[in-house]
Parts: sequence; C-alpha cells; structure tokens
Amino acid sequence: MHACPAMRCVTIAVMRRVTIVVLAAALAVTGCATVDTPRHAAATPASGNASIAAAAAAAGAAAAVRGASSSSGTPASVASVAAAAAGAAASAASAQKPFADVIKDATLQRGFFPVYTKDDKVWLALTPAQFDKPFFFAANLAAGIGENFLFGGMMGGFPVGTSLMAEWHKSGTHVQLIALNERYFATADTPAAQLVKDSFSDSLLGATPIVSQPHPGDGAVLVDLDALLLTDIPGANGFLERTYRQAYTFDARNSSITRTRVTDDEVSARVTAHYALAHVAQPPAPPSTAPYTQPPSTLPDIRSLFLGFYYNFAKLPDVPMKPRMADARIGYFTTTRFDYSNDHSLTPRLDYVRRWRLEKKDPGAALSEPKQPIVYWLDRSIPVEYRPTIIAGVLEWNKAFEKIGFKNAVQAIVQPDDADFDTLDARHASIRWIATAKPIFGGIGPSQVDPRSGEILDADISIDAARIRNRRSTDADVVEAPQGAASDTLFPQAYLCQREAFAEQEEGFALDLLEARGDMQPGSSAEQKFILDDLKEVVMHEVGHTLGLTHNFRASTIYTRAQLDDPEFTRTHGIAGSVMEYNAINLALPGETQGAFSMPTIGPYDYWAIEYGYKEIPADQEKPELARIAARSTEPELAYAYDQETALGYDPDASIGDLSDDPLAFAQQRIALTSELWSRWQARELPAGDSLSRYRLNMARGLTSMREAGLAAARYIGGVSTLRDAAGSGRTPLNPVSPQRQRAALETIENGIFSAASFRFQPAFLRKMSIDWLDTNNAYGVPWATPGIDYSLPTQVLLVQRAVLDRVLSDAVAQRILNSASAVDMPAEALRLSEVYASLHKAIFSEIATGDDIPLLRRNLQREYISHITSQLLRPVATMPADARAIARADARSLRRQIAVAEMRHGYSADARAHLDESLQTLDEALKAPLIRGTL
Repeated sequence: MHACPAMRCVTIAVMRRVTIVVLAAALAVTGCATVDTPRHAAATPASGNASIAAAAAAAGAAAAVRGASSSSGTPASVASVAAAAAGAAASAASAQKPFADVIKDATLQRGFFPVYTKDDKVWLALTPAQFDKPFFFAANLAAGIGENFLFGGMMGGFPVGTSLMAEWHKSGTHVQLIALNERYFATADTPAAQLVKDSFSDSLLGATPIVSQPHPGDGAVLVDLDALLLTDIPGANGFLERTYRQAYTFDARNSSITRTRVTDDEVSARVTAHYALAHVAQPPAPPSTAPYTQPPSTLPDIRSLFLGFYYNFAKLPDVPMKPRMADARIGYFTTTRFDYSNDHSLTPRLDYVRRWRLEKKDPGAALSEPKQPIVYWLDRSIPVEYRPTIIAGVLEWNKAFEKIGFKNAVQAIVQPDDADFDTLDARHASIRWIATAKPIFGGIGPSQVDPRSGEILDADISIDAARIRNRRSTDADVVEAPQGAASDTLFPQAYLCQREAFAEQEEGFALDLLEARGDMQPGSSAEQKFILDDLKEVVMHEVGHTLGLTHNFRASTIYTRAQLDDPEFTRTHGIAGSVMEYNAINLALPGETQGAFSMPTIGPYDYWAIEYGYKEIPADQEKPELARIAARSTEPELAYAYDQETALGYDPDASIGDLSDDPLAFAQQRIALTSELWSRWQARELPAGDSLSRYRLNMARGLTSMREAGLAAARYIGGVSTLRDAAGSGRTPLNPVSPQRQRAALETIENGIFSAASFRFQPAFLRKMSIDWLDTNNAYGVPWATPGIDYSLPTQVLLVQRAVLDRVLSDAVAQRILNSASAVDMPAEALRLSEVYASLHKAIFSEIATGDDIPLLRRNLQREYISHITSQLLRPVATMPADARAIARADARSLRRQIAVAEMRHGYSADARAHLDESLQTLDEALKAPLIRGTL
C-alpha cells in the first residue's frame, strides 16, 4: 500500500514536530550545560564551554526517543515524550530551595545584578525582566606569569578579549551566558531581521544552574556564579597548549572567586584560575633534531600555574551612540557591521570609527567642557616618580580637543591607595604598570567598545616597567629583527603595539652613541630626562590608540633634516607628523645641531584625526563636513599609512624607524652613525668593574642598525609609493619609485652593507666580546652552557648581509621591477632586473676584477649570492617571474666565465682559491639543470 503525497507530507510534518519537542525537552532537562563541578568536587578539568556536554545530553535524549519508537518505525508519542521531559524538569525544579533559605546568613551586594556571598559560595540574583536583555561582558587578565603575553593587569583575555554584547537566557533549570552576534543585523521587525537571525549564530559562553525558587516578591532566582566562572571561559588552556606545547587543563577544584564588586551599573568578579599538567611533554631524546618548545621559564614548577581573570558584567548605554563612518584616509580602529536591510547598497558592510562619546555641556559655546570627560586612572602600582610624566602625556591630547571646542576633554587621575575599585573595572579607563620577565612591548593600548556603534566603553593602557631601565640586556649574540605583531596572542592584531624590540634597539643605540660622545653619561640628569621624554612619548602614543587611532607609519617623513636639527622647531612641532608613528630617535651627525630626541607633543596629523573622529557636527551636515575634513589628506603634513603598507615592505615612505623627508638619506646617516659608534667604542675603556659584555651588546646594536639601514634602502628597489587617496585628489595611488632613487638605494647597499670596509675592527676590540657570565637565562640554567661564548664576527655580519640580499633578490621585488617598466613615463630609463643582478654581481665579486685577495667576510657574501642564483635554477618556485630565472641563468654563466679567467690571472691565497674552485663547481652543477617550462 502506497501513501498518497498529501499523507506523506503530514507524516513528515508530525515527525519534524516530534523531533523539535524532543530536542526542546532535552535542552530543558540539561540546560545546555556541563554537569556542575563545585569548587570542592573531584578535580576533573572543565572544558569551559558547556555546549559540548549539552549537545551530548541532547543526543542521548534523542536516542532514547528513537528507542521508544515501534519496530514499524512509528514515532514515539509526542505526549509521552513531553510528559517525560516535563517530569524531568519538575524533578530538577523540586531540588531548588526557597530563595530565603539559600541566602540565609549571606552578605548582599546591591547593584546592577545583586550578588550574595556566603563562605566560599557566590550567587547572582536575576529577575525575570533581566533575562534576554543585552549587557556588556568582558574578561581581562588580572594576573599572569610574566612572559608570552601572560602579563597581569592587561585588558583582554584570549578569544574573549574584545567587546561582547551578552545576555542571560533561561533554559530549563539553568541560565546560559550568551554572546550575542551583533555583527550582522537588519532593521527590526522586518523579514530581513528574521533572516539574519537565522543565518548567523550567537555563542554560548557558559551556563550555571538555578539554585533557588523564585523570590516571592520580584520573582528573582539565584544562579551559581562559581559554576559559571570557575570554568575556562577565556580559553586559556588552548592558548597555553599552543604556546608551550603542553596540555594544560583548567582545574576547577583549586580555582576560586576571590573578589566581587557591585555598583549600580556593573558587577565585576576576580577569579584565580588554576591550570595543571597531568603529564609533562618531554624534549626529544638525542640525537633527535625534532623541534621542542621550551616550557614556561618563570614558574617554580611547570606543572602548575595560576592566572587571574577579571570578569565584567556592565550596563550598556541606554541609547547607542550615533556611529561615525570611517574613512580609509584617516587611521581609526573600526567596528565593522553588516546591514542586510537594503539589498540595493553596493555592500552590506559598515565601518564605524571607534571613539568615546563626547558631547558638549554647552552646545552653543565655542569652547565647552564635555558632559562626560575621558578619564584615565593611573593605577596605584605606578611608581610615584613617573606619575607627573604620565599625566603630562595624557593631557597633551587636550590640545587637539581644544581645537574642536572641548575644554578638559581628557583627564588623568591617580587611583587613591585606599580605593575600593580595581582599574580593570569596565568603568575605569586606566594606565597600569606591568612587570615582565622578558619584555615584548613597551606599551599597549587596547580598548573595548559597544559593537552596535563603535563607542569606546573602556580602555586599559599597560606600560612595561622595563622601558625605564637602560636596557642593558646581555642577549646580544644574535641579531634579531624588530618584533612584529604576534598572530596567536591574547589580543587582536590591531591592538598590538609591540614597540619594545624596536625601542630597545633605538634607545640602546642612541644611549651608547651619546655616552661615547660624552654627551650623556649613565645615571646623569641628561639620561634621566632622555628616559622621561621617551616615557611621555609612549604614553601619548598609547593614549592615542585608546582614543581610537591606529598607527601612522608615514608621519615620520614630513620634516626636513634641517628642521629636525633645529631645537626650537622640534620643541614646538615635534620630530614627525604624529605620535602614532614608531619614530626613530632623532640623532644629529657630529658637528650638527641636536634637535629634540623624541616627540615632545602631538603632531599635525593627530589634530586632524581627532577632528574627524570627535568634532560635533549637526546630523544633517555630518556627511559633507566629514568629506571636507577627509579631503585634506593631500596636505603633506597629514601623510598617513597604516600597518598594511608597512608590512608589504615596498613603500619606502611607509616604514618603521625612519625619520626625515628623505628615508634613503636617513639610512645613509644611520650607516655613518654606526661607523661613528664603533669607532668611538673601539677607543673606549670601560670603568674598572664594569661588565665587558657591554662591548658585545654595543656590537650587536650596531649590526642591527646596519641591517635596518640596508632593509630601508632595499625598499626603494622595486618600490611603490602607495597613497590612500580618493577620487578627485589629483594624485595617483600607486607610484613606482623613480629609477634614479632606486639606483641610489642599490649603491647605498653595495657601498655600505656589502662592503668589507664597513666591518673592520681592531683585533683587540674583538677580543673584548665577552658575555655576561652571571646570566643563567638559557636552556640549561648554568652560565657555562650559554651558547656562543666565542664571538664570530663573520657569522654576525653574514646575518646582516643575508637579510638585505634576501630582500633585494626576492621574487616580489623582481616582479615589481618588471612591472615598473610599464608604469613609468619613460620606460627606457626604468631600472631593469638585469641591471640589478649586474650591479650586485660587480660589487660583490669586485676582487675578481681587481685581483685582490678575498677575505672571509667577502667569501661568505659571495657564497650567499651564488646560493641565491643557483637556487633559482635548481629549485624554482611558482612565484618566481620567468624573467628572473632567465636573468639568473645568464648571470650564472657570466660569473662562471669571470671566475675561471680570474683564477688563471691572479695569485689568490689558498683559502680564496678553494672558495673560487667550489664556486665554479656549484655554478657548473646549477647550469646543468634542465630548463623548466611552464604552460600559459
């Protein structure tokens, strides 16, 4: 017997309804939560996400229903399933005690969500009206382990580090903490709104049981805050495992809520969270070469660590701030949303600038105080002697706000010693002092926003105390690149302001040079002023981030060298267009006037950016007025480039650590200053008792300076200036660097970085390259195991030269050189790729033509060059332009012929002759490789 189509549809509909009821019943019974693990229960690590256990429970319930079905496949009775679910829910509810019984003898903290505490238990009271109502939720890191971004006192907490709108949702006998997905939206009460809701999921952060019957008065129920927060909500276990390759798990039994604070608009709770290892992953047994990640170095026992989390549940603004649309010509962090209300728009994406809500008390006044100023609380942990400098750095921004009509818009207040609040509260923007075992950044300035509007609700600046020291690190055996933003850290990449490696290098280089000149001695008042001036610049920079501003890596190019050497000009205008740049320290050459070393004030770009983000504009005039402000981007003093342009590495004007309107001339100046530094230190004797490791550190700083100068010059070769202009500016956005500048940059590299004369030292100076024998910060924990006790100048120089050669001979540079021939007005004058190879070939192998002997430093560089061109022949990659392979082959043939002739004509040393013989054999083998032809 066959059922008719209509009957089949009815059957399917019934089955679907039964399935829905089954799932609803399962969810009601389980509450979509893990089994509650009280603090003193067995120490079973919690996953931190209750949805996994909930899904399993729901699946089990569904299986039970399937088992109840008849053998013929008839679904179980809807009524019986509903009755079973209702019975389970009633059983769970019957276990709930009366409200008054639960809180008997408990301490009450009245406020946004009332909190009750008794002994080691903490409950939150929620009324029916507070369910399914959005609030602000954040998890900050209150205590850490001093390394790898696990620094106590920092805003953020792994995945839950940015702003979240959350709500309490009642599900059976549990309450869920739901992170609302506000990124995608449509106008309320429209078909599109339901579509968006069905298309983009919210997230479950955790769940907790309801432990009381409703209050007889307001209907409030008590929920177990311990069960909610004594889990791994921030996902730290995953971060620890990725960072250390050790399987740390959350240990609820040894974790606790240590403090709660309740106000009318906020509840905060500090949690001491314990993470433990059941088994320590061991390093591979020798002679294995498998990689091994070192475990945490700051712990007494790597099997156990405590992290502190500071959770905030805070009231959102009753009325969202009116968003202000972002413009790519001005650098603001953005909140991106997607509005599906209108299908006729080009894109649903909306980009709001992140900014504080700032409104005049007196809208009609030309200059008015704001209704609510932006207040930064200086955490009481900041040493007293640095507080005036930090306050000055904060208040410097008032100059920009006064230009747009706000008086005292930004304020700085020191947290009283007896204050009852923590500066990690969501209602206290702050500046905090942190301590690190090995600095990663000098300062960081994240903020948290209302995702509906981009309104900044909280910001916490962290400054590493290591910034104040003279950075006499002894880890100087390897030349390291300035550290970029990590890809797997607690914080979104946009907020990573990792200036520490750059600042350590810059300040160490400057202090070494100034000390050798006799201008600034260790411990002198001049050095103290230098350090405080740097601290003020750091504070201005990080405050700028917390006002919403991104980096500006083109700002260092707006002033001439003559202006930078003028003390009065730099005192008034600073040394760059913005404090949001990573400015190099302004060092004059010998005989020149010394201007300000660092930024004493905000720059013209900073005034302009604040105007765009914060100027009060009538709603009907906002769009044209913002367009007028943004159109000023063509003014030279407002030059702007964000991290993207810098990371791409081909715009010489958009880079870190340069200064002046001629970055190539700055690179040449740094090569000259490095030569001066080494010359002065070779003739310098340290005071009796000083560590000789200072010579080694000095050498490393000079090598780093040389490498950075070479890389800065390399940006010109195949370089493209990228501008963020809009239509109508009169400028083109992509402009190849002129062939003349590219050739000058190539010459700078050849004469400065690839010349052996740049690295000549007195033998007695090289014999002073000692280590710090008391430094036990190494893998074995004993001084004599420190790697690299001996010093290899050839190895260190090769690291510098290799970095620059890698950049110049990269596939990307080759492709841009090829591209530029069609983008310049005079193609015949364009720099050719063959010219680059020929020029490098001539400079690196100059001894072949002159007959001079080839010292080790030159042999190393020549081997590196041959390695590059032979790799292009033997191991070509898809990204290598075909012309680059052809030119490399032609260059290899030419070089082979020249070496063969030189060997017969010149009398080289045995070492040089062996090197040339090996070079010939390497080139011969590479040239035997068959041509690899691809298909178009």
